[in-house]
Parts: sequence; C-alpha cells; structure tokens
Amino acid sequence: MKKLSIVLAVAALAMALTSCGGEKKASDEIKIGGVFPLSGGVAVYGVECKKGVDLAIEEINAAGGINGKKIVLVSEDDEGNPDKAVNAFKKLTTKDGVKLIIGSLTSGCTKAFTTLSQASKVIQIAPAATAPEITDAGNYVFRACFIDPFQGTVGGKFAATELNCKKAAIIYDIGNDYSVGLTENFEASFKANGGSIVAKESYATGDKDFNAQLTKIKNANPDVVYLPDYYGTVALIAKQLRAQGINTPIVGADGWDGLTENAGDEVLNGFYSNHYAADSTEPAVAKFVGNFKSKYGSAPNSFAALGYDCVYLLKDAILKAGTSTDVAAIRDALEKSNGDYVTGHLTFNEKRNPIKSAVMLELVRNNAGNLTTVYKSTVNP
Repeated sequence: MKKLSIVLAVAALAMALTSCGGEKKASDEIKIGGVFPLSGGVAVYGVECKKGVDLAIEEINAAGGINGKKIVLVSEDDEGNPDKAVNAFKKLTTKDGVKLIIGSLTSGCTKAFTTLSQASKVIQIAPAATAPEITDAGNYVFRACFIDPFQGTVGGKFAATELNCKKAAIIYDIGNDYSVGLTENFEASFKANGGSIVAKESYATGDKDFNAQLTKIKNANPDVVYLPDYYGTVALIAKQLRAQGINTPIVGADGWDGLTENAGDEVLNGFYSNHYAADSTEPAVAKFVGNFKSKYGSAPNSFAALGYDCVYLLKDAILKAGTSTDVAAIRDALEKSNGDYVTGHLTFNEKRNPIKSAVMLELVRNNAGNLTTVYKSTVNP
C-alpha cells in the first residue's frame, strides 16, 4: 500500500510538471490568427500578404520576440469566400484561442466577420479591405490601408490634374462594393477637378465578355478609362479594351496589384493608386524590400507590405500596453498608434482608419523586358 502511494504521488508530480511545462510553453507565445485567400480568384493577395506577415514575425522572433515571447501565426485560407472567412474566424477563436487576427484581404470577406470580432472582443486588423464600412462594427476592428473614398478621390484628381484628361469613361462591377465605391468617388473627384464623365458602363461579377460595354465607351471617345476592379478582371477587360483600339490611359486602384504577374502589354499606359512604392528610397522600405527579396526571391507588392505593417502595429501596441494578454489594453494602445511603417507614417482617426498618404504607380516594362511598376506621384490625405 505504501509502495502504491509512492507510485501514485510520483505519477501525480510528473503530471503536474508536465502541465506546468505546457503552461509555460503557452505563456512564452503570442498567438496571432491570419485569415487570407491562399487559393481561389484573388490568391495573389493572400499569398503575398502572408509572406509579409511571415517575414515580420521571423524578424521579430529573431530579435528576441516581444518581451521575450515568440509570435506564432495560425493561418486559415478563406479562398476569397465570405462564408469560409466566417468559418476561419470561428476556428481560430474557438479551437485555437486566438484574440488577435490579421485579415481578411477583400472587403467582402473582411466584413463577413467584423461583427463577430467586435462581439468576441477579438482585435481584427484588415490589411487591405478598403470599403468604408469595415470599421463600423466597433472599436475592436482596425485597418492598415486607406479607404475607398480617399483612393477613388486620388484616382480622379490624378487623371484630371496629372494626366490632364478632360473626358473619362468608367467600366465597373455593379455587384462589387469595392468597385462601386471607387467609381462613385472617382466620378465626383474627376468632375470636381474640371473633367466630365462621357460614358459609364457596368458588368456583373464573373462576366468574361465586355465588348458591348467597350464599344459604347469607344464611341464616347474618352481620353482616360477608369477601371476599378481586381487584377484578374482588369487584365481581361484591358485586353478587350486594347483590341477595340482604345489606347487611352487606364487608371485603377490597389486591386490591380498582381497585374505584373498576370497581364501583358495591354496594361501599359496604366496607372493605379497603391499603398507604397517598392522602388522608394525610404530606409524602412528599402530594408523591407531587400529582406523580402532575400527570403522569397521576388519584389513585394502592397499586400505584402500591408501584412508586414500589421504585425509591427500589433507588436508596438503590445509593447505600449505592457501586456500580451489584456486584449482591451492592446486595443487602447493600438488606437493611439503614431509611427513610421513601410506603407508610411500612420495614425488612426476616430473610425480606426489610418491617416496616411497614397502613391500612384505606373505599369512599365523594365530593362529586362519584365512588366513592373514605377513610382509616379504621392497624394497626401
């Protein structure tokens, strides 16, 4: 009986030590959830954003983590589908116990779980969801990118004042909030800067043939075409647009990121608003681009830069809050962010939207004949 008691005591002690070891390991980690479209029609956004997130985490962990704690990313693929984005959120918050989430990338997928984030008091930072209503869910929802009204306004002002265009045509996806929001603000800005809209044509998500709309646009004889959509659709429309002999400049927004790998000469003489310029000489940008190229062998697009910035925003907020477990304190610190990041100097307004500048990029062929972007101009808020 005595031997049995000793055995049981030893077993209990072993279990306690094992349990303590497990608790210690968990306490040495800061878990961040990620919701990205890693497959599907906008996979370029998610894959590149996750690369930026991974690089930031690798750098922070190599430098000792955050107050000695290592960051661990738990990521889910929403495939660009809002329903799957909701499932990803539920899995991350229930099974994985995540209280900090980066994602998603498109406005539709991001909006799908903002109310859940707010209700659960989970901090959600959207890297690239530009629809204005994203942060309406409440004070636990932030974003790292500027919003559509600003971006559409930038495009309209650029077309009118820097390209010196007077007559614009617009072709947009009537079922896509992103495309509709940009269209409305481009139109208002272009008119405010002395231009007129001579044609405005719409299409439905998933359409492949745009020739009817483009024929009307050609007949209107514009000197610029505004095309606010994601890179896959932009490449398809641009091909048909050029085939019809419409050789005007084309202007768009950050959804164009991905064109350099998915389009050809049809997008030359194309310009789009974006969150940063990879060819910037700013030290923070140069360091990020150099480290990204060393790790992945390619230049980072804006989604990679925004994902990278999201991690550093969380890191800075955790340091300011002095805790990695008090989510409310981290939220309060995040709201007071005021610093320089790869995509610019950032502070948040009362809706937790960043106040920062936008850049305009031009699509060109480089000396090696590859399609790439070059910095064109900066537009301040």
